[in-house]
Amino acid sequence: MDVLFLCNRNVIRSPMAAVLHNFFISGHLGGMAESAGITPGEPDPLSRAVLGEIGLAITEPPRSVDEVKLGRFDLIVALSPQAQHRALELSRNLPTLVEFWHIADPSLSDGSREQLLAAYRAARDELLRKLKHRFPTST
Repeated sequence: MDVLFLCNRNVIRSPMAAVLHNFFISGHLGGMAESAGITPGEPDPLSRAVLGEIGLAITEPPRSVDEVKLGRFDLIVALSPQAQHRALELSRNLPTLVEFWHIADPSLSDGSREQLLAAYRAARDELLRKLKHRFPTST
């Protein structure tokens, strides 16, 4: 199953979800994941840092959903209400499923660098929990 993870700016939640999916899920179940945003932002160093803590990396630059060929995806996972609305609008004539996963946007957190990293880790870990629940593997 090919999956597109969609969020607002394609800099935190959606790229983390795609990297986690491709590392933990794709090798067991096949299919690949990509990510996009409603409007692409600038790369986020904290999302890259928390993936680096577990040996993974975001290698793709942020991109817009308008740059993606949606018809090749079996599933679009929207990670914000705005992304869900956009996904439903774009996929209405496609045989593509759309799901919404509520994942808090860690960029809205305040505090010290360590407090911010804790919010980003929480988003990373929640994405991984949801991935393993949605795409169970035998391992």
